Amino acid sequence: MKIAIGSDHAGFDAKEEVKAQLEGLGHEVVDAGAYDRERTDYPDYAHKVANLVRKGEAERGVLMCGTGIGVCIAANKVPGIRAALPYSVETARLAREHNDANVLCLGGRTMTRQEREEMVKVWLETPFEGGRHAGRVNKLEEID
Repeated sequence: MKIAIGSDHAGFDAKEEVKAQLEGLGHEVVDAGAYDRERTDYPDYAHKVANLVRKGEAERGVLMCGTGIGVCIAANKVPGIRAALPYSVETARLAREHNDANVLCLGGRTMTRQEREEMVKVWLETPFEGGRHAGRVNKLEEID
């Protein structure tokens, strides 16, 4: 799978860890920045990753900032993006299964490395269930 990844300075270390995890799992990773720990603004990277997903240049996206909240808000401003900020492995699974989330947002300062790795793994492995959830996702697309 081709996955776009991005972060601001607060999520940089977490981005590098998740990037290594994704590559280790055999995924192609498109790194949209940031490329160091210098102060930067999360909307810039959320916009880059979300647009790569929207345009089909990446199948999914993963974003990180200090809490994951800022990048999630910014990514969801892009039409066609369904960004989710899970707080557990179970909510990461449900974000895919029920909401067909195409962007995963994580906290670089509010989650442990193990929590992020487990959430990424289950989010990647979980298919969209469709069925009764498809109508709801279609309503989201109508809003766009």
